[in-house]
Amino acid sequence: MLAGSLSAQTADSAALAAPLVPATRTNPTNWLARHEGFVAQARSGGIDLLFVGDSITDGWRKKGSNVWQKYYAPRRAANFGIGGDRTQHVLWRLRNGELSGIQPKAAVVMIGTNNSKDDQPEAIAAAIKLIVREIRTQCPKTKVLLLAVFPRNRPSDTPEQLATNRKVNKIIAKFGHGRKVRFLDLNKVFLGPDGKVPAEIMPDFLHPNEYGYQLWAQAMEPTLAKMMK
Repeated sequence: MLAGSLSAQTADSAALAAPLVPATRTNPTNWLARHEGFVAQARSGGIDLLFVGDSITDGWRKKGSNVWQKYYAPRRAANFGIGGDRTQHVLWRLRNGELSGIQPKAAVVMIGTNNSKDDQPEAIAAAIKLIVREIRTQCPKTKVLLLAVFPRNRPSDTPEQLATNRKVNKIIAKFGHGRKVRFLDLNKVFLGPDGKVPAEIMPDFLHPNEYGYQLWAQAMEPTLAKMMK
């Protein structure tokens, strides 16, 4: 009985640790190549604004490209988002060269929604805290704008998964403690009267379309503009 109990505790500890343990991905096969591209971009310098995240951030390259050109390209912005990434993958990327040689004025961070199906909110939040700390350690001149995990309501999303993201946001709201790190919850701008994300903003109820990216940029702009001064 004792051995079984210890095994259960070990399994629980491993599950809690997963979001905090830097890890690579073998699928998709171009993940490492994209990371190496970001490292090369960082080494080239000239980055004043950095976006870090998963597919929602990655989407600035496609559905959000027109909005990006208007708001961020003139600010020498770089997009280090990779679709499918979890906190552990972003941690690995940041610790393996993506911050080398740069000191952006600001970094916009949003990550965690891909962890929400499998991981505990406390572990996800702790991993996000590590990501913020990693940026601040390697780039002490950089201010971090930490965004709440965006709302989602795909048909396959479980109530538990949605609750996890809400709990994560409640925890990480405490990480924005002043001038160098700010927390910003933009979620209300994406929600309809029923409290859910409408297809007019996120057609798949997870990723913004161009209108969604426009809402994101407009809502974030007052805070970001101040942080980049």
